[in-house]
Amino acid sequence: MILPTVYIGATAGKGRGIFAKATIKTGTVIENSPVIVLAPTDRKLLDQTLLHDYIFEWQPEGQELCCMALGWLPLYNHSYLSNCEYFMEYDEQTMYIQAIRDIKPGEELTINYNGDWNNEAKVWFDAV
Repeated sequence: MILPTVYIGATAGKGRGIFAKATIKTGTVIENSPVIVLAPTDRKLLDQTLLHDYIFEWQPEGQELCCMALGWLPLYNHSYLSNCEYFMEYDEQTMYIQAIRDIKPGEELTINYNGDWNNEAKVWFDAV
């Protein structure tokens, strides 16, 4: 499920991103997507490809796995002060994106790649 009031567009310095067509209220679930859970051996192979930048850590009960989220989820760009947050549902093998504040039409929807919306830990690339 992807909210019909979002679209994919170009964003300066980041390639593609997800944008709001209309106001999105705090707490709105924007997307709910299935994931493909990958074993550590798969991770080693993915780390050698462009897909490395699109996978998420997946660590239920301390397991060191990763996942490939389907849908538009891999296209949300990073921000240290994001307007959305992602959540993992391990039992259902899904992830969802939720607005953590009101988002205006035309505004890019962002997530913090560290997990929590305001986590300032450095990411593996130069964040713009």
